Amino acid sequence: MRMKFTLNMEDLVVEGNEIDNIVVDWVEDVTQERVLEISNLWISSQTFLTEKMDGLSKVGESSLTIEPMEE
Repeated sequence: MRMKFTLNMEDLVVEGNEIDNIVVDWVEDVTQERVLEISNLWISSQTFLTEKMDGLSKVGESSLTIEPMEE
């Protein structure tokens, strides 16, 4: 499946720099199982972003949207 991921982060600290808002979006071919895995990791871990992104030490609010792409 072709899916669009949109990550919105607010009130970040990256390498000591304060940033108000960052939006990252990408399109990826993934299986339904992978979408569920990503969703579960996102929901279950409060430190998911700071563990995955080098230099990121704080995130105030964040959201991840996963939407199917029209073919």
